[in-house]
Amino acid sequence: MVGVEVSGGAWFISHAGADRAWAEWAAWQLVDAGFPVELDYWDWGAGDNFVLKMNAALERGRFLALFSPAYFEPDRFTTPEWTAIVAMKEKITPVRVAEVVAEPILRPLIAPDLFGIGEEAARRVLLEAVSGPRRPTVAPAFPGALRQLGGSGPRLPGSLPRVWNLPARNASFTGRDTLLVRLRQNLAANGRVAVQALHGRGGVGKTQLAVEYAHRFAGEYELAWWIAAEDPALIPDQLATLATRIGAAPAGAPSADAVEALSGELRTRSRWLLVFDNIEDPSVLASYLPGGGGHVLITSRSPHWKAHATPLDVDVFSRAESVALLHAHGAVLSRTDADRLALALDDLPLALAQAAALLTDGLSAADLTAELARNTAEVLAEGCPADYPVSLAAQVRLTTTHLASDHPGAAALISALSLLAPEPFPVTACAGHLPDSTPLADALATRLTGTTAVRAITRHSLARAQDGTVQLHRLTQTVLRDQLTHDQREQAGRDAEALLTAADPGDVVLPSTWPTWRVLLPHLLAMDPALSTSEAGRDVVRNACWYLMDRGQARTARDRLQKLHHTWSRQLGPDHEGTLWTAQYLARAHNDTQDHEGARALDEDTLRRRRLLGEDHPDTLGTASNLAIDLAALGLTAEARDLGEDTLTRLRRVLDENHPSTLTTVMLLERLNATRDEPDTE
Repeated sequence: MVGVEVSGGAWFISHAGADRAWAEWAAWQLVDAGFPVELDYWDWGAGDNFVLKMNAALERGRFLALFSPAYFEPDRFTTPEWTAIVAMKEKITPVRVAEVVAEPILRPLIAPDLFGIGEEAARRVLLEAVSGPRRPTVAPAFPGALRQLGGSGPRLPGSLPRVWNLPARNASFTGRDTLLVRLRQNLAANGRVAVQALHGRGGVGKTQLAVEYAHRFAGEYELAWWIAAEDPALIPDQLATLATRIGAAPAGAPSADAVEALSGELRTRSRWLLVFDNIEDPSVLASYLPGGGGHVLITSRSPHWKAHATPLDVDVFSRAESVALLHAHGAVLSRTDADRLALALDDLPLALAQAAALLTDGLSAADLTAELARNTAEVLAEGCPADYPVSLAAQVRLTTTHLASDHPGAAALISALSLLAPEPFPVTACAGHLPDSTPLADALATRLTGTTAVRAITRHSLARAQDGTVQLHRLTQTVLRDQLTHDQREQAGRDAEALLTAADPGDVVLPSTWPTWRVLLPHLLAMDPALSTSEAGRDVVRNACWYLMDRGQARTARDRLQKLHHTWSRQLGPDHEGTLWTAQYLARAHNDTQDHEGARALDEDTLRRRRLLGEDHPDTLGTASNLAIDLAALGLTAEARDLGEDTLTRLRRVLDENHPSTLTTVMLLERLNATRDEPDTE
């Protein structure tokens, strides 16, 4: 063993979060050799001020820096650490734990490598770095102090356990440093068996994260075993193989006996890792969880793991991670193109990997963006990377097929929501308000059945659920919508309209309805008007535009109403009541945006058509009153007065003196009479 001199303050180990395994290994070696060490993971607890702790460590201790590509990323705490030491003109003792070129000011420093050599050699290099390659002047500290307390110490990071069957490491793995650190902290914090469940939507990279964790922290385990758990019937045989491999059960023993023997063996061991990949039913796994001092890692689309494990949500990439992944997979594109592509693909790792494969095959960024806009599902059926079993489009189709088999009503709900906005939809508020006997109506017959349907959806991680709402992931929604056949789209349209009608907040003039209108508004604006088949559905969409106008958003309402009017005129005919009501709403939107001539043209046409109902019909009189307002706004006071007076006489006779239409016309005439002596402008 290399002799060391133990003097001075504690060694502060400066490292990036991605290199935690190296930091723990190095700290153990130094402590084992008798050096005092300060390591944030070991010595700083809840409530400590991270910055103050780091400052104190830099002032009173010695500085060991673990150089790696992550160490020199500018947004990490390592940057202020090493720059502070340089500013104080204190000594930096560097070692390299990965291939890297240091910052220019640090390049003159000799930084020996700990990677690419055996563990004993790495230990010798580390101790020589902190003590210098010279003979000791005092007796070295006894190296077995910690081992006498039962510790065994981690192996050199990167060396694999003897019992190991994990998939090969993904050479293009990118990002996820924060999740890896959190996962390691959660597992290492438990004195008993620790079970962590990585859950998230398909394509988010749960399996890749589990593989990366196992390889990065391989030095922590004596055995690591991967179990493909999508089909629960195949789990026992895979565990039985492990039992045979470690001598817990003889070859050929019945699987049940071997699994029982394995559990008994693992309870007596520590430093083992079991990974159950892609398991959906938490109850299935309960009987396979052993006790002991090992770790269990689960990947699943289902978030419902609290009874059996500590859930850890795996979400989409940050934008920086997305751009890094595109480049790591060989895509050559500008930062602007990469950012635009990552936005279109919802920062989903699988989708980004597929896009990178298409780009490296010769498709330009502009062409790929255009193809995504044309048909996202078709694009994401191509370019499946080798480290993912299926493309995103195939994964979505497979998941929805399983959902349709398990819960037809939940599948109908997902299809309906694919035609609405990618915002939370108040699903449970619709319970009991869908009149038709359809799978969707059956699923939402009560709030309880609605909760069951929502749980079926979240179990497959197709959407997020919170406080009675369901929100589809944006990219998943696009793929689902693109995969609908013509007949499926028509049924989904009917179901979407039924949801909107069932969630109708009521009269837009009542303040009590406004919070619900705010929630429902994005979906009403997203609904394709061509899919509306009932007057109740058309009515709630029109009222959403009225709500917008009352909120001062007349321009948005006008654009939406123009599309509604054009579509329904073509579908229903210009004389249909639904078309005429839409024209009346659109006329108000024109008035609110100061296009009074446009409002006049619409109201004149509507009045001509409504006169077929009779001159005294309430709808006819309402339109006549609106036209009088248009004429007044254009300065045609004489015409407005004549029409207003005739309309008021009829309103008083057909309705009553206090009806809103009557009162509106009275106010108009009072204003016109006040300007009787002013000449018309036309």
